[in-house]
Amino acid sequence: MKRERLQDYVNNGEKAAPTFSDAEMQRRLDAVRAHMAKAGIDAALFTSYHCINYYSDFLFCYFGRRYGLLVTHEVSTSISAGIDGGQPWRRTFGGRNVTYTDWQKDNYFHAIRGLSGGVKRLGIEFDHITIDTLNLLKAEFPQMEFVDIAAASMRLRMIKSAEEIAHITKMTRIADIGGAACVEATAVGVPEHEVALHSTATMVREIARVWPHGELLDTWTWFQSGINTDGAHNPVTSRRIERGDILSLNCFPMVAGYYVALERTLFAEEASDEHIRLWEINCKVHDRGKELLVPGAKCSDIAKELNEMYAAENLLQYRSFGYGHSFGVLCHYYGREAGLELREDCETVLEPGMVVSMEPMITIPNHLPGAGGYREHDILVITDDNNKGNTNITGFAYGPEHLIVKGKG
Repeated sequence: MKRERLQDYVNNGEKAAPTFSDAEMQRRLDAVRAHMAKAGIDAALFTSYHCINYYSDFLFCYFGRRYGLLVTHEVSTSISAGIDGGQPWRRTFGGRNVTYTDWQKDNYFHAIRGLSGGVKRLGIEFDHITIDTLNLLKAEFPQMEFVDIAAASMRLRMIKSAEEIAHITKMTRIADIGGAACVEATAVGVPEHEVALHSTATMVREIARVWPHGELLDTWTWFQSGINTDGAHNPVTSRRIERGDILSLNCFPMVAGYYVALERTLFAEEASDEHIRLWEINCKVHDRGKELLVPGAKCSDIAKELNEMYAAENLLQYRSFGYGHSFGVLCHYYGREAGLELREDCETVLEPGMVVSMEPMITIPNHLPGAGGYREHDILVITDDNNKGNTNITGFAYGPEHLIVKGKG
């Protein structure tokens, strides 16, 4: 039986309320098209979560199928799988969408062919596309030259617009609410997952209130206790909180493909003297790090100065990862503006409009006094309109004076 290769879901329902204004979305496309013109790129096929979302306001659900956004110098069109019906069209900025069916394996490429007539140089994301997909593109389009557009797109995303900063700021307030919910639920005997569930539900309800027409997906909380605090991304377990435990809250509200983070060290009811000492040192590094996030500062220099603070306390060997990174279209399974990370090997210079975290962490092995993972995390907007050179949009308290949690009763 022969089945159709494409389906028409255009005008299936009303267009969704957009996350950003038409002017903001057009600004993004204009910027990438300016790069395309300079680089001699006829069209760009974006395939990653972050780029498709950034340029179209559509966040796809992969589930083993390919998605894309084909941007020419005149139009942009999302390419989606039939399993999603009209939702991709309803979300795509500009309203151009092509839906392919599962009935033949090459229908995705058939959809691209219909959009890319005359294209000789196609921009693709070298840091995202698989070898399998690249080989299929070469086989389907032997006349095309494939050039990288991922690095240029990342650089464009690193400077946030006023609308993006407003969006991220609203989300950071919700992360603070999630942190408060973690503290509220924390008590000796309570399992990690119950604290995390309470925090996540609190954030989702607030997101629904603030964005009543938004999609509610992917907000999450990692709440870790005891040995589970040794890694920043350790999953939630059913381990029950014990008196004297070192704890870590990690709240991540997700709105329209953007995520922000709040991370804090806590203790259950009491903390040893060595735990307090180490915690205070990490807070001092955190405080100094925030002071260094100003226009003109080089990421590598920031990392090196903070390294000296740890080294002076003989703790540098316990540092876990870089001191912070860019925020924007990002999640735990997609995105990364790797050109803006506070690491010794990153030479990027901070500019106004960048949004960067400060998140120092040390992990003391379990056989040593003060064992556990210590981390504090704020998000700051780099500015040129005040004496500090940044605006801290995180408002949640930290340190021993605030987060030795006495629990219920």
